[in-house]
Amino acid sequence: MTTRNTTSTHYDVIVVGAGHAGCEAAAAAAHLGCRVLLATMNLQTIAQMSCNPAMGGVAKGQILREIDALGGYSGIVTDETMLQFRMLNRSKGPAMWSPRAQSDRMRFAETWRLKLESLPTLHFWQDRVEALHIEGRRVTGIRTATGHSFFATTVVLTNGTFLNGVLHTGRVNYSGGRAGEAAATGITEQLRAHGFETGRMKTGTPPRIDGRSIDYSQLEVQPGDTPAGRFSFTDTPPLTRQLPCYIGYTNPMVHAILGEGFADSPMFSGRIQGTGPRYCPSIEDKVVRFAERERHQLFVEPEGWQTIEVYLNGFSTSLPAEVQQRALEAIPGFAGARMFRPGYAIEYDYFPPHQLRLTLETQPLENLYFAGQINGTTGYEEAAAQGLMAGLNAGLRALGREPVVLGRDQAYIGVLIDDLITKGTDEPYRMFTSRAEHRILLRQDNADLRLTELGHQAGLVTEDRYARYQAKVAALTALDQALDAVDLAPEAVNGQLALLGTAPIAQKTKARTLLARPQVTLPDLAALHPTLAQALTTSGPEVAEQLEIQVKYAGYIAKEAELVAKMRRLEDTPLPEAFDYERLTSLSNEARTKLARIKPTSIGQASRISGVSPSDISVLLVHLGR
Repeated sequence: MTTRNTTSTHYDVIVVGAGHAGCEAAAAAAHLGCRVLLATMNLQTIAQMSCNPAMGGVAKGQILREIDALGGYSGIVTDETMLQFRMLNRSKGPAMWSPRAQSDRMRFAETWRLKLESLPTLHFWQDRVEALHIEGRRVTGIRTATGHSFFATTVVLTNGTFLNGVLHTGRVNYSGGRAGEAAATGITEQLRAHGFETGRMKTGTPPRIDGRSIDYSQLEVQPGDTPAGRFSFTDTPPLTRQLPCYIGYTNPMVHAILGEGFADSPMFSGRIQGTGPRYCPSIEDKVVRFAERERHQLFVEPEGWQTIEVYLNGFSTSLPAEVQQRALEAIPGFAGARMFRPGYAIEYDYFPPHQLRLTLETQPLENLYFAGQINGTTGYEEAAAQGLMAGLNAGLRALGREPVVLGRDQAYIGVLIDDLITKGTDEPYRMFTSRAEHRILLRQDNADLRLTELGHQAGLVTEDRYARYQAKVAALTALDQALDAVDLAPEAVNGQLALLGTAPIAQKTKARTLLARPQVTLPDLAALHPTLAQALTTSGPEVAEQLEIQVKYAGYIAKEAELVAKMRRLEDTPLPEAFDYERLTSLSNEARTKLARIKPTSIGQASRISGVSPSDISVLLVHLGR
């Protein structure tokens, strides 16, 4: 009797790696109807939160809402597994509001896996990918360590920190992609032979603590928002019960103990060659860089509803374990702290992202896409965003359809990808609101209005999601029309306006005009007029908040829209990929070199390349007949 191999070897898209980038990439391609293979070294660590058990934060929360608006899963999974929700920067303008959630680490990974398993065209394979099949300048598949080959039209690499990864704790170092998991070898060397540039980066993680050994009475309580918000624009279940986080602080004694281990630190001794994240430094780096500070803030974060494991955010370190233990014991509240495992640093390969197209396809090889830390980024949200776009474009390529590229005025995701490719990065890239020049347009509240239509056209947004979006647009329109339809008389509103601390009116005034005042809210006006009260009840709080932001910031939004229109003219002026910059002797030497290396697709992108001056742009425009 003979047996038949029931495992298919031919797919539309193969995704290598099942972290946050890989999960979104595989789901996106599957939603398009592609046959997808997700290859990972360990099926038990799909969507593992390797670092802190949290999603969102400043600018990262905006990215997460954009992923959801486009049809991704990260927002839904976060809502279904979070322990606590907070909207950061509420004291600032709405462009800065950033949602953040504390997650249940184990439930997060489990929920992601079940979401992926529900997609009928998505298949799984557990193995280490050690090489790509390459024909000429085109990638055609993968080969695994156990000798299996799989073939596809497109391949997406989302290897995270696993490419030639090395873990460091004090003077101890060993090969690995994450604590307890092997590194991946072979791919870097193969791609380097095909003309790719590579580099080394590093990141780190703090020790995990037994929560029963912490004296929480010596820490500050950090509760969640009430009521809790959510990330997804779908009808995810509301969070009715939350776990608190806590805040602690280091002190001079902690810093002195940490200093005793600097001689054994892989960072200070030079054993780590890779560049670490500027905006999430290790505790030893903070002690040295900010020597004038007597204390540094620590966030004590629960890892789940049932587990006793606690994450000590702000105490990332690669010092010897015994130094970590003694330093911990000097922190108020941690005198009896027991470590589950010490912190460590990890060094890994990445590929400088100027080698990518804006679709996240690589320039040296066709049909190969990169997403996540392989491109030099740090953070779950940045990885997931790249994964979504790489999976979408890999799937569209496999189906013979046009790719999708988001502009800087459309999404933080567009800013992220454009920054990576146009400006490059030699340190782990992290998104901030300050990186987005059009952030008043790219708020977390309007991500669905910006992107859901596009996601539906591409094939990522389901009909149920799209119907919900259309209902929201209708409710927003109705509430907006109610504002225009209502005139409020002085005798009806001046008493309330006085209570709110704002000037009275002398004649009938549009409700919209009054809502533009900082002191006046939609509920305030609804209490004064039945039409507004009815419209507000029908629309709900999410729509009301969005309209209120639009009205109060209408002037700023209009000015930003004008600026975007002007910039669009540069973005719409294409540059041929095969453009020969060397023959334009009027360009500066630096501009010729960088333009030839990055191969910008438009004048707008060229203008953002470091070293390309306004005079260089003028030369290009003249040459193009503009």
